[in-house]
Amino acid sequence: MTFRSTQQVRFAHVDGAGIVFYPRYFEMLNAAIEDYFAHAVGVDFAEMHGDRGLGVPTVRLEADFATPSRLGDMLDFLVAPLRVGRSSAEMSVQVECGGELRFRATVVLVCMNLKEGRSAEWPADMRPKALSVAA
Repeated sequence: MTFRSTQQVRFAHVDGAGIVFYPRYFEMLNAAIEDYFAHAVGVDFAEMHGDRGLGVPTVRLEADFATPSRLGDMLDFLVAPLRVGRSSAEMSVQVECGGELRFRATVVLVCMNLKEGRSAEWPADMRPKALSVAA
């Protein structure tokens, strides 16, 4: 049960060698997580942050880079929850291009009360869940 977010490698993502500069993968990964919450969970970041005063900051990130991605490549970010706790969620993100692995990450997110600056229990409708939803 995996959520898919497809993103094109743009000029702003690549370095002088013409490949994705590694920090840009993290920006793209964050966009995929944002898509996951909007489309798979059903609560977008505007509602989450603005209306509810909640955020989902990354508190842990492990990454492995397999094969370079280049300008124009269409990357599939495959997002799936691995473990969900009271206020945290460990997510697997695998990035592929035409079925070829490019990048893999494990991300731990924490549901956070933005006003108080500390963790909060997942609201029932925001709790990450495995869905077979395609964006």
